[in-house]
Amino acid sequence: MGDKVKSSGRKSKAGESRISQKLSEMPTASLGRSNRYLAVRFAGALLVADALLVSLIIAYVPYTKIDWDAYMSQVTGFLGGERDYSNLEGDTGPLVYPAGFLYVYSCIQYITGGLILPAQVLFGIIYIINLAIILFIYIKTDVLPWWALSLLCLSKRVHSIFVLRLFNDCITMTLLHAALATLLYQKWLLGLIVFSLAVSIKMNVLLYAPPLLLLLLKAMDISGTIVALGGAAIVQVRSLVLLLEQGYCFQLLIDVYMQIREWFCSLYSDYLSWSVNFKFVPEPIFVSKNFAISLLLIHLGLLAFFAHRRWCKHEGGLLKVLHTAYVATLSSFPLRQLYAYGTTSKTLKEEHIVSTMFVGNFIGIVCARSLHYQFYSWYFFSLPYLLWKTPFPTVLRIALFATVEYCWNVYPSNCYSSAILLFVHLMILWGLWIAPVGYPYLDDNPSSSKKKK
Repeated sequence: MGDKVKSSGRKSKAGESRISQKLSEMPTASLGRSNRYLAVRFAGALLVADALLVSLIIAYVPYTKIDWDAYMSQVTGFLGGERDYSNLEGDTGPLVYPAGFLYVYSCIQYITGGLILPAQVLFGIIYIINLAIILFIYIKTDVLPWWALSLLCLSKRVHSIFVLRLFNDCITMTLLHAALATLLYQKWLLGLIVFSLAVSIKMNVLLYAPPLLLLLLKAMDISGTIVALGGAAIVQVRSLVLLLEQGYCFQLLIDVYMQIREWFCSLYSDYLSWSVNFKFVPEPIFVSKNFAISLLLIHLGLLAFFAHRRWCKHEGGLLKVLHTAYVATLSSFPLRQLYAYGTTSKTLKEEHIVSTMFVGNFIGIVCARSLHYQFYSWYFFSLPYLLWKTPFPTVLRIALFATVEYCWNVYPSNCYSSAILLFVHLMILWGLWIAPVGYPYLDDNPSSSKKKK
């Protein structure tokens, strides 16, 4: 009798462990076929409603002059034949964006004539395209309940960034989200090319580079990884081809340095008066190099911890993944099969791809010393996804979302709003750390292989 009780207890514990394992592998909020159809219809309604809202904003809310005139001045100099970045100036100083910015805004100037109203209409269209891509990603990954998609349309600050201020961040993030949507179909070369196009406009998307490289190493063989990275590199070279064709080789090196410096400064700049975060830090500490270096080290450390304990958990850790890639590289030389690009060694789950990319970017946001108001667009569209990946109750998720939006709408930001924003960021990051880790691969789930045996 006692043995039967013990055996039944062991069976129940084993059953509970299997159930918990299955729950950890399930999406946070499964939509199901009928609910997915409802989500698609709801997303369509959101696009129509937001398009109407954007139209009303353009018609009735005054445009805010910040960088548009400077953009047009810099583009005019470029179209006039100037290729020295230090001579391409506007109201805000010399140009510090990559060469792709010049090409894109040259096209925008041609389309709009440099006029504000046509530019606002164009950026309103870009906003709706970006929203459509994001809604597609959310429905594809199946993480949020359908009604929570409405959170993506509720930011006053983001609407302002797109259609009232016309920042280049808007185009950059639209391309980044397009690249992410491409990766969901395991199109790594195309995804890397679109990602590189985003980098060529503004380099803040390099925050996505570490998690993207890790995903490449997990999904691709070494030849496919090299070809995909090569495609991204070609885009950067082509974006500066005019300088090369006209013999500006030394100037090219200077411009590349300026681009990298602009990206680094955008994260660790010492403009306390412009910053939304860390306003509660005394200015002598805020502007010090030690503070910037400390944040950079924390950034790198958090990336390493998340990569080792979460993103690579099922492979045995980050070091195991890197060692496997190293061994594969040595065994593949000489790379005779580079022409056979792309055989993906493993198929990554869509949820794992998006989670890794969004969390990697969010870590950079948390550790950035200076966040200007337009930087909110760097991670706003990932916020609902990140919140629903935490184990927090729905009420708390919505409260955190509303608090972040509130902090970004306090102008000018102050010590209290800045401290609250950092606290909420850290709370979300902690929730992401303690959340269950699902199996990342689609084709070789260990639980399914055990069943076959």
